[in-house]
Amino acid sequence: MLLLVDAGNTRVKWALARDSAAPGNWIASGAALHDGLDALAGEWQAHGVTRAIVSNVAGPALRERLAALLGPIAVDWFASSAERAGLVNGYREPARLGCDRFAAAIGARALAPGQALVVATCGTATTVDAVTPDGRFLGGMILPGLALMAGALARNTAQLPQAMPGAAPPPLFADNTNDAIVSGCLSAQAGAIERAVAGHGGAACVLSGGAAPYIAPALKLAYKLVDNIVLVGLHAVARADAAQGESDYGG
Repeated sequence: MLLLVDAGNTRVKWALARDSAAPGNWIASGAALHDGLDALAGEWQAHGVTRAIVSNVAGPALRERLAALLGPIAVDWFASSAERAGLVNGYREPARLGCDRFAAAIGARALAPGQALVVATCGTATTVDAVTPDGRFLGGMILPGLALMAGALARNTAQLPQAMPGAAPPPLFADNTNDAIVSGCLSAQAGAIERAVAGHGGAACVLSGGAAPYIAPALKLAYKLVDNIVLVGLHAVARADAAQGESDYGG
């Protein structure tokens, strides 16, 4: 059994999959805050995990904790490289690209091969990246995530409250301060994504991350909402590696 792990700055997302399954087709999945990781070890062991592929952007301390939880399981610590799973990394220094961004781009391409893509991952930070139809990661933009934007306003202004989006998006021109903050933050997020799509020739938009359901209604373009595009990418990488291994063995 293959374990896929996306260790972000706030949560650790995971999924269990068979190598032969299509990327995104999980047997089980879940998420935990960093202080709730210990409960995951038993759950993973109960499913008979034999190997794992992990994307970690939360630093060495979390990597050590994950390594201890995984124990004897063979782990591939996913890192950005010049090329992987058919995607060429066009970053000036390929290894300096966040591994979650590289995995997300691989995942988006696995779901929509041969298309120009904009991949927007909306978490603690929002990243908006471009992929060409022939499989080249061009680069992208990074901006504060939705909660960070609202939190910065609350911390750095004397009169503004901490605001978070509710069940329904506010009007564009809000008539109260809380909704005005939410409207401004949503408009900034949506505007960055829309500008990226326009600048990439009207590319297809793949949207993911914890804040994506809040941002999606503010978008004035078509999009595909994916629950965890990083895990999809890690699964695509595992499948590509397995196929390459079989090819090498057969040759």
